[in-house]
Amino acid sequence: MTTPAALELEGLGHAYGDVTAVESFSLSVAAGEVVCLLGPSGCGKTTVLRLAAGLEELQQGRIAINGQNVAGLGFSAPPEDRSVGLVFQDYALFPHLTVSQNVEFGLTGIDGGDRRARCDEVLRRVGVADLADRYPHALSGGQQQRVALARALAPSPPLILLDEPFSGLDSRLRDQVRDQTLHLLKQSGQATLMVTHDAEEAMFMADRIAVMRDGHNVQTDKPDALYYEPADAFVTEFFSDVNRLSGIVEKGNVYTPFGNLSAAPMQDGQKAEILIRPEALRLGPVPDGEEGSARVLASRMLGRSSLVHLCTCRQIGEEIHLHARVPGRFLPKENEVLQVSLDSTQAFVFPAVLS
Repeated sequence: MTTPAALELEGLGHAYGDVTAVESFSLSVAAGEVVCLLGPSGCGKTTVLRLAAGLEELQQGRIAINGQNVAGLGFSAPPEDRSVGLVFQDYALFPHLTVSQNVEFGLTGIDGGDRRARCDEVLRRVGVADLADRYPHALSGGQQQRVALARALAPSPPLILLDEPFSGLDSRLRDQVRDQTLHLLKQSGQATLMVTHDAEEAMFMADRIAVMRDGHNVQTDKPDALYYEPADAFVTEFFSDVNRLSGIVEKGNVYTPFGNLSAAPMQDGQKAEILIRPEALRLGPVPDGEEGSARVLASRMLGRSSLVHLCTCRQIGEEIHLHARVPGRFLPKENEVLQVSLDSTQAFVFPAVLS
């Protein structure tokens, strides 16, 4: 017998007045899986999360949790009957309750001793057991986030919903807390649906990512598949900066200053847009007797990598400016001429969008 998905979203549709927020959206999350909803502000990802939680009444589609329908066909179970743990963007801790009281709030149906034991266990797991008697105002942002996660995990729901849970933290603390959160979620075995607008964060946290645009699920896949096999230019650009070129398909290829790229299945004569990730441009010295590919405009050290600003040397109608990203320290001098080769696995050709 097939195990039902921890969360099944089928054909969701939702509008606020005349504004469509979500349209024909479908997604499933398996037990123990972390799935991220990724997209720009206003794409509908938080609406999807709120629909799953029961905080918005479903207008179209069906929602099931652990194989049980909780919304659809005019029926909508209230949030407290959905067995869902929810962590809000602002954590939403009760200010008049201590840390332990906040965590125990959702532990109904068990006696006081067991409730306190469960609270102590989950606070220890998230690393804030020593803060049990403090109030939320006496906690740092990272501590509040971990308490909110403890409160969500405490009842052992089959599904955890996270709404941009790290957005209020500074960059150094954010890296630490999301690493701890990922370990906790994987150890708990609970399914997780998380909203974020940060592509790197989604790749760090998720087993799979659903990329959203204008209320639609554009592409859902593993992070590496989305990076190397994006469905369109929107998905490509969401995961990194790109160098954008244009071209015309000829004999199944499009021309770039650094070699041809396959344009299949596009037709000859069709206009194409070419997106090249900065790390796809490989830089090196010019071999004796050959002409260089590009001239250096500037180079900057960015910590773990170097960014080199280039312009093409070849005459193809107009000068083309490009960015190359090189691991480590690589700082060629201004006006130095370099040989450029292209990693075709990080260059993508799509039909040009007609304006």
